[in-house]
Amino acid sequence: MAFLNDNYLKLQAGYLFPEIARRVREFCEANPEAARHLIRCGIGDVTEPLPPAVIAAMHHAVDELSVRETFRGYGHEQGLESLREKIAQEDYRDRGVDLAPDEIFISEGSKSDCGYILDVLGEQNKIAITDPVYPVYVDTNVMVGHAGDVNESGRYKGITYLPCRAENGFVPEPPAEPVDIIYLCFPNNPTGAVASRAQLTRWVEFARANEAIILFDAAYEAYISDPDVPHSIFEIPGARECAVEFRSFSKNGGFTGVRCGFTVMPKSLHARTADRRKLPLHPLWHRRWSTKANSVSYPVQRGAEAVYTEEGREQVRSLIDHYMGNARILREAVERARLEVYGGVNAPYIWVKTPSGLTSWQMFDRMLQELNVVITPGSGFGSCGEGFFRISAFNSRENAEEVARRLQTLAAL
Repeated sequence: MAFLNDNYLKLQAGYLFPEIARRVREFCEANPEAARHLIRCGIGDVTEPLPPAVIAAMHHAVDELSVRETFRGYGHEQGLESLREKIAQEDYRDRGVDLAPDEIFISEGSKSDCGYILDVLGEQNKIAITDPVYPVYVDTNVMVGHAGDVNESGRYKGITYLPCRAENGFVPEPPAEPVDIIYLCFPNNPTGAVASRAQLTRWVEFARANEAIILFDAAYEAYISDPDVPHSIFEIPGARECAVEFRSFSKNGGFTGVRCGFTVMPKSLHARTADRRKLPLHPLWHRRWSTKANSVSYPVQRGAEAVYTEEGREQVRSLIDHYMGNARILREAVERARLEVYGGVNAPYIWVKTPSGLTSWQMFDRMLQELNVVITPGSGFGSCGEGFFRISAFNSRENAEEVARRLQTLAAL
């Protein structure tokens, strides 16, 4: 008899976004007329077309594959060297971060790598995760058996939760007790908060003092407009010895359906073996990639490379300005509805306190049924998200303005 991975049975209910999809589907089936006016501001999926420079590069790459003289087969397991060089230069060296191209691994997206990284980390690690948080961090640790059993409050006994509340600006302080692996995401999904240089410095100092590793998700760094906010954990001195960084082309270049991102694995990052030897992670991460994957398709990588051309940079900036324009419209609408609102300044997410003591899912249902707007309940991101909901700015301008109009009735809910 074959056996399954029992850890999957410990996962809570269903993954957040499939549950949202189920509720929306049932509503649409029961209310076909209202379904025609439904606007989705839940999942953080982009809506605008790929930049023209990206499309042109992908077309050219397909043409290359159509003839023997320029056809390419398997590529380098870490990705195109030319793409990795552009990333190293423009995303890091131009910001004063010393980074080599062979410390960059091209992948199908930061979401995937946030889970894959557990392949090279031991099961004995004590995991610290912010709350509220992107659900993938928790669920992937549950899947591999790092989280332990779930308690009566819905939290896993093997995870140290780092509360993110309005009182601390949704940026947690390091815990009082040592941990081994720390998940941080800034600009933050779901709260839209950013971490200052001083706050990230405290985390790097904590990690180095405890020989811990920070898994830093910077998928939304392109949305930072405040010049004092770091775009990378590696802007903090000492971070190369204690951090891994995940990035994505999904939210800046619109690659959510195309799939491309990258992970920065510094050669100076070490962890201990069971017999206390200190070894670098870079060779293990490279072995993981060369064994389990063959990098990302050639046309997609050429499309990602086009993001770094002069035309590509301008077009990406236009996309970001579009979504952040939506965020401004939505945030102002929530403020006019006299609700507490956070985010929407350096990130494309609006984090809103529910009115009249409603729970997050009650607010979800009322927004769906009365406004025909899909949002994301805060409790789906963790217990500290209860009493909040997230509005995504990833939408057309027309839809953002219409949602803003509908939000004016929130005060009456």
